[in-house]
Amino acid sequence: MTAWADHGPLPGVVGRAREHEQLAGLLDGPAPITLTGPAGVGKSLLARAVLEERTADRPDTVVRVACWDRLTADELPGALRDAAGLSPRSTAEELAAHCRAHRTIVLLDDCDPLLDACGALVRTLLRAEPALRIVATARRPLGVPGEHVLPLSPLPVTLGEGITGPAVELLAAHTGPGAPELLVAVCRALEGCPLAIGLAARQLDRMTLPQLVARLKTEDPLHFSGPSPTTRHTSLHAAHTAGYALCSPLDRRVWARLSVLPGDFDPWLAGCVCASSDVPSAAVDGALERLRAASVLERVRDATGAPGSGTGLPPRYRLPCGAREFGRLRLREAGDEAAALRRFRQACAALAAEAQITWQGTDQHLAVRLVEDERHHFDAALTRPPLDAEDALAALEIAVSLWFQWAACGYRREGRAHLDRLLPLVPEDSALRARALWLAGYLAAQVNAPTAAEPLLARAWTAAVLHADTDGLARIAHAHAALALYREDTATAVACLEEAVQHTARDPWFGPGPAHSWALLAIALAPLDAARARSAARRAWETRHADCDFWLHSTILYAHALIERAHSDPATALQACRKALAAKQLIGDPLFVTGARTMLAGLRHGLRTGTPHRAPTPGAPRWWRGDTADARRRPFFSRLRAGS
Repeated sequence: MTAWADHGPLPGVVGRAREHEQLAGLLDGPAPITLTGPAGVGKSLLARAVLEERTADRPDTVVRVACWDRLTADELPGALRDAAGLSPRSTAEELAAHCRAHRTIVLLDDCDPLLDACGALVRTLLRAEPALRIVATARRPLGVPGEHVLPLSPLPVTLGEGITGPAVELLAAHTGPGAPELLVAVCRALEGCPLAIGLAARQLDRMTLPQLVARLKTEDPLHFSGPSPTTRHTSLHAAHTAGYALCSPLDRRVWARLSVLPGDFDPWLAGCVCASSDVPSAAVDGALERLRAASVLERVRDATGAPGSGTGLPPRYRLPCGAREFGRLRLREAGDEAAALRRFRQACAALAAEAQITWQGTDQHLAVRLVEDERHHFDAALTRPPLDAEDALAALEIAVSLWFQWAACGYRREGRAHLDRLLPLVPEDSALRARALWLAGYLAAQVNAPTAAEPLLARAWTAAVLHADTDGLARIAHAHAALALYREDTATAVACLEEAVQHTARDPWFGPGPAHSWALLAIALAPLDAARARSAARRAWETRHADCDFWLHSTILYAHALIERAHSDPATALQACRKALAAKQLIGDPLFVTGARTMLAGLRHGLRTGTPHRAPTPGAPRWWRGDTADARRRPFFSRLRAGS
C-alpha cells in the first residue's frame, strides 16, 4: 500500500516547475519544509508529485499522515507510528531511528486543524534526529526553528500580451483545445485557482464553454462540485468552510466584513469597514495579519518607509474572489451586510474628500494616485444601489468630491452617468444636491451638450440662490461661459467670466475657482485682445490657490499658445503649443489635448508651407468638434505612479 492509497492515480501537475525544483532541492537538506498557500492551490498535489518522483529512482520511502482525517492532537503521534509500521508504545527516538534506517521522509499533510500539535511533533522528532527529513503542507507555516517555507500562489492566467499562462494550460488539459479567449475568460474569473479550474472543467459535461463563461459572469464558482478524495475539496465552498472553521470568532467577522471590498485595501479602510461594537478597531490590524498567515488574505504591497514618518505607504491586502464570495455569504447569514455596506460607503466618502483636498493642495499627482489606488472601491460605492436616502447622500458625496476626476482628468461621461443615477435619490433641498446639479451641468457643458447642460445649470442656479451660495453662482457663470465659447459667442463668454472672477472662493476645495475663470477668460480673449488676454493669464496665476495646481498651469499654457498663435510669429506659437500639449497630456484632459493637437498640426502646416496664419473664418471647423476617440481615458499621472 502506498502513502496515497486513498487518492488514486496522480493527476498532472501544471505550472509548478519552479516550485517542483525548489522542493526537490530542499529535500537534500535536513531542514523541515512547509508548503503553504490558500485553499485549493495544490499544496498536497505538488508534495505528492515530488515525493513519488523521488521514491521512484531512490531507496527513499514516504510515511504520510493526513492530519484532517478526524485526528486529535493526542492521536497524531500514534497515527505517525501506525503509518511507519511501529508499535504504539514506540518512543520518539525509536521512531526517528526507524525513519533514519529506512531513509524515510515524513509527510504531515494538511496540518491546519492540528497546526500546533504538528509543530510540537516536528520539534520532538528533530531533537531525536536533527537530520530527519520532514515535509508539511498547510495554509500557514508551522513556526518551527529552521523551517523552510515554500509558498504557492494561484497559477498565472497570462504571461504577457497574447501569451496564455499555466492556468489556461491546466484548463485545456481538462477540456481539450478551445477558443483561447474563452479559456482565458474562465481562468480570469477563477483567478487561477487550480481547484476552482478543475471543478469548473467538470461542468462541461452539462454545458458548453461559452455557457460556462456566461455562468461565471452571473454566479460565483463556490458551489461547483466534483468527486474528491477529501470532502473539503469537493467544492470551493467546502474548502473555505474548512478554513473558516479554524479561524477565531473575531477573525471570522473581519473576513466576512472585508468581503464588501472589491479591490485591494489598506488597514485604514479595513478598519473603517470592520470595526464595530464586536470588533475593536485596534484589533483589526492583528486580524489582517492572522488572515494573511492563514492564506485567506494576500498582501499585495508591503509597508514602505519608517512607521509614523509620514513618508511611507501602508501595506495593502486583497481578499481573493473565492474567499470574498464565501465571506459575503457568511455576512448575509449573520444579518450584517447592510451595516458593512453603509460603513464601506462612508469610508469611501472620506477617501474622496481627502482626494479632493489633495487635488486643490500641493500634490495633484497624489490625488490622482489615491483615486487610482481606490478605483475599485469608488466604482462599487457609486454603483451599488443605496440602502436608503442617507446612503444615497453618501454616494452622491463621493461623486461630487471626485469632481476633478470627471472634469479635469477626462472621465466626463463616467461622472455624468454616476450623477444622473444618484441625483433623483437624494432630497431636493440639500446643499450637496445643488453642487451635484452644477457638476452635472458643467460636465455636459464641457462636451458641448447644451440641451443637457442648460436645464441642469438652471436648477443649480435656483438651488444656489436658495442657499445663498455665491461660489455656486460663480461656478454656474463659468459653465455658461464654456457653453458660449462652443457656440462662438465670445461676448457672452467674456461677460460670464468677468462675473465669475469677481467672486472670492469661500470654499477653495471644490470646483474651478476664480483662477480657472481668469484662465478661461484669457482663452476667450486670445483671438481678440492680446493685452487683455495676457493680463487675464497673469491674473490666473496670481490668484491660484496652490503653487502646484498643474491643471491651472496647463490651462494657462494653452491660453498662451492661443495668444501667440493669434498675435505673434508662428515659431513662438509652435513652441508655446508644444508646452501646452505636453502639460495637458500630463493631466489627462482630452478636451484640451484635442485642441492643442489641432492647433499644433495647423501651425506645423503653416510653417512647412509658408502659409501665414489667418484667424478662423465663421463656419470653419473648430477643434472642439474634432474626433476625441483617441483621447486617453487615464491620466498620465498613472505612468508616474507606475514608475515610482
